[in-house]
This record gives sequence, C-alpha cells and structure tokens, in this order.
Amino acid sequence: MALCLLLAGLSAVRAQDEPEWRHAASLTGEPRYPEGFKHFDYVNPEAPKGGIVRLGDSTGFDTLNPILPKGNPAPGLGLMYDSLLEPALDEININSEYGLIAEAMRYPADYSWVEYRLNPQARWHDGMPISVDDVIWSFEKIKEVNPSQAFYYRHVEKAEAAGERVIRFSFDSAGNRELPKIVGQLIILPRHWWEGTAPDGKARNIANGTLERPLGSGPYRIGAFEPGRYIEYERVDDYWAKDHPTKVGTHNFDKVRYDSYRDQTVLLEAFKADQYDFRSENSAKNWATGYDFSAAKDGRVVLETFPDKARGIMQAFVLNLRREKFSDIRVRQALNLVFDFETANKTVFFDQYKRIPSYFAGTELASSGLPEGQELEILESVRDLVPERVFTTPYENPVNGDPGRLRDNMRKAVELLDEAGYELRGRQMVNRQTGEPLAIEFVDNDPNSERYVLPYARNLERIGIRMTLRTVDTPQYINRIRERDFDMTTLGWAQSLSPGNEQRDYWGSEAADRPQSRNYSGIKDPGVDALIEKVIFAKDREELVAATRALDRVLMAHQYVVPQWYIDVDRTARWNRFGHPENIPEYTHGFPTIWWWDAQKAAAVRRRQ
Repeated sequence: MALCLLLAGLSAVRAQDEPEWRHAASLTGEPRYPEGFKHFDYVNPEAPKGGIVRLGDSTGFDTLNPILPKGNPAPGLGLMYDSLLEPALDEININSEYGLIAEAMRYPADYSWVEYRLNPQARWHDGMPISVDDVIWSFEKIKEVNPSQAFYYRHVEKAEAAGERVIRFSFDSAGNRELPKIVGQLIILPRHWWEGTAPDGKARNIANGTLERPLGSGPYRIGAFEPGRYIEYERVDDYWAKDHPTKVGTHNFDKVRYDSYRDQTVLLEAFKADQYDFRSENSAKNWATGYDFSAAKDGRVVLETFPDKARGIMQAFVLNLRREKFSDIRVRQALNLVFDFETANKTVFFDQYKRIPSYFAGTELASSGLPEGQELEILESVRDLVPERVFTTPYENPVNGDPGRLRDNMRKAVELLDEAGYELRGRQMVNRQTGEPLAIEFVDNDPNSERYVLPYARNLERIGIRMTLRTVDTPQYINRIRERDFDMTTLGWAQSLSPGNEQRDYWGSEAADRPQSRNYSGIKDPGVDALIEKVIFAKDREELVAATRALDRVLMAHQYVVPQWYIDVDRTARWNRFGHPENIPEYTHGFPTIWWWDAQKAAAVRRRQ
C-alpha cells in the first residue's frame, strides 16, 4: 500500500512538472487571442470569395522546389504550404503564433525543447494526412539541402516522434526563447510525394530543381505557368483549414497570378497598362512623377500609403570586407564622408527620405545618444571586445548638402586615407607601399541606380578614387552576390521588432564565409558575436531591446557600410477592384492575404476603360 502511494505521488509530481499544452506561443506576455477564438479581429469573416489578383515580379523563376537554395524559385510558392504555426498580423512584430498544422504545443520554462501535437484534420491536397514523419523528414531535408537553413536551425539537435501525433524538437542549450517559435515556422513538405515517382517514371529528388507541380497542403495549388514568365495559383475548394480560426477571412481570391518582368521600367509601364493589379513603390522618382496618368487621376488606380511599423531597416552601400582595401575603418569612414545624401535626397529622391542612422532604423530598437541603463551594463560586460568609442561618442552620419560642407568632408576623407596608408599621386589615390590605385566596382541589377551612384562616383573621383558602375541582369547579379564577387553594391536587411537567431546569419563570424548567408559584408568580429548571443538569449522584452541597441551601437561604430535612406510608410498603387477590412492591422496592410475581389468596383473600372 505504501509503495502504491509512493508511485502515485511520483506520477503526480511528474505530471505537475510537465509543461501544459497551449494553443499559441508568444515571445512577450500572453497571446492576444485566447484558446477557442473564432477568427483574427482584423479579418472580414464574411469576405466574398472569387476573382483574381495579378501581381508583378521582377526576378523570373526556373524551379518549383520551395527549399532549394540554387536557381530562382517561383514567386508565391508559400501559398501552397502550411506550417505548424500561423502568425497574427496585429501583434507586435508577429509576436504570437497560433497552432495550425499543430493544434497545440508545449515547452519547458528553460526552452530546452518543444513538442507539437498535430491537428488530426491536417491534410495534403491528395487527402493524405500530414504526419509526424512528414514533419521530421521536412526538417531533416531542409537542413540537408539548404546550407542557410542548416545554419539557422543548427541549435536544434534532433527531431523525433514523441507520440502518435507528437514531434519533439530538442535544442543544444537552454534559454533560447525564440527557438520554439522558429521551429514552428518550418515549411512542412509531403514525404510520400517527394520520394515518389514523377510521371516520366523517374524518382523525384528534393535536392534537385523541378518544374513538376509539387503537392501542397495550403490554400492554393499551382495552375497554369510558364517558367520565367508567369505562374497562377488556384484556390483549393476543399482546403482542410479553410474554416480554421487562423484562416477565416483570408485567401479570398480564386486565383493569384504572378507575371515576371525583368526590367523595372517595363514593370511600371505594365502596371499602368493594367497588366497587373498592385505594386509597392520603392522608387521616390516613380512615386513623385510616374503615376501622372488618366487612371490615377480618375480613381481607377488608387495611390495610398500605409504606416510601416512592423520592421526596422538598414539599406546601404555594402562594402565587401573580404577585399583588403576595405579592411581599414578609416577607408570606410572616408567613403561615408564623401556620400552626399542631402543633395541626392533633394535632386533625385524629391525629399522623401531620411538618412539611416541605425541597423534598426525607425524602431525602438535603434541606438541613440550614449548608452545607459541596461544597455550600458550589457556593453560593459563585453567592454574588452568592442570599440571604446561606443561608450564616449554616439554615431552620427556626416552631413553634406552644400559645397562648403562637402569640401570639408572631402578634406577629412583625404586625411583619413593618408592615415590608412594612401596618398594622392597626380589625381589618383594609391596605396603608398604598393602603388595600387584605390578603385571600386559598384555592381547592381537596376539601371536606375545610376541616378545616385554616378553623383557619388563623381565625388569620389574628386579625392582620387575611381568608382565604376556595372549593371548586370538579375540572375548574374544574384550569382555575384552569392559568390561574394563584388566590391560594393546596394543591399538591405529588414529587421523584425523581435530580433533573434537570424542576427547570426546577418553579422555572425560563422556566417561570413557561407555563400548563402546574409552576412554580405563578411563581418567577423568577436564583440558583434558576443552581442548577438545577448540578443538571442534575452530573458524578456526589456533585455531584448537593450541588447539589440547595444548590438546596433557596435555595428554602427565599426562603419561596415555606408548607410543610405529609408521611409517610414509603404507607398502602394492598386487598380480599384478590391475591398479590405475596416480595421487593417497596425503592422501591415495585408495585401492580398486579407483583401478580396469587389465585383462592383471591378465593374466600375471596366465601364470607364
């Protein structure tokens, strides 16, 4: 009897120690939506289904494999697949995610593992259930064929079955609050299809590109397509999750079509000719002058801006630090001094932009002033690894905009180059020891970049630096960036409001030599590495903000890039055929996911054409 009581007591303790199953995961606080919610607040649950939305794409495509890092995957492939968790668009930086393929999840207080319990209703488009085996196989194959994803998930030690419908992911260390969520974002693929036989009798291989329509589980399947030209996705009428709380009021179009245009000028003209329906405008010139046509004047085309609160941004002239000539910070400082943002903003960008002062520009995560409070404590803990100036001198971009200021900054640039071992010989800046000229090739795939690159090149020429602009087609540009075959280019990093493990891929030393990483510059710095870990292992929101500001401050102090510009709104243009919810989410306009075809508006546009 005593033994029975003892065993019963131990079982009760074990049960008490087990974490509870939950319907959602949140990085900070509690999820907005309780268990059993009917739909997200920002959708129209009665949104009509029907119509088509046409989108423009500038890359083309040559494969329908959604995870392969080589080649160009078709735009929109994510429409075919569900993941374990689904984000809510109205929570800070998609702070919470809710069960989809996984009906529930649980993890311990130290975040050392996570378990997902699969929804028994989850199905592939062929009717087969989504299984534990599918999830484990997808995880293993993504790591096997995609080096970037292998790096991203490298702290996940294993995935294994933990019950009939339960998968456990075990982590190599505790305290990484983000890991349970990012594992939940994993794209889940059907093992039985990818290990099956294609219609031509050959075995399929997830490690190869394919133009066979793959099997999916999501709200759409692939319809008609022509590689490099267009692809259509057709809504799945019997989609297993169409009445799921995370999907009600979403994916309302019968068809989603992407048309490819290789030239940005042609892309705009195609929109004006009503060849596609919606565009996000990233050109200040286009926004100021490119929409002066009849449809925009009479209301058939709607120009609208939406606040951009969901992300920070660093867009910059990115220097390839693998080139010896950029290894000295004084050279990088000189290049920044000579960039005349103020004049470019006035003459090229119609005064629409702000100069970027941070890798998290436009958010609370951006550093400013001198460090204090918890941020200062974090920096003190790595003081021997970071520049002393982060404690004494706030980062500030140089200011130009008139001939006097520009001359002063050019003079400072020449002095810095002299300190770095360069000198002017005639009209050419050369390495004092080797005699090698300081020359820069700027590579881009957008001919419009000459509007701001050529004035910059003229300023550099005045201090003896020759910069040439080489414009290449998009596939060649992608290959050159992947292979790190560039001196300078324009690139950007969009930052979430909850940064975490992706920072290793952006700035971490281990990522510097991986062709598929987003550490384009090749940053290798122990102080940066240490601060990335502080961000990842932050225990709460307050510590996350402080650690991110510390990381930002150190990145800016090293002057790895020449910051460009940003705008805190999304500029959009659309043909007036669509409806949207009254309460569009604060952090995104949600087009086309929560919008719908409005037959009455579409008829009015048609009558006026």
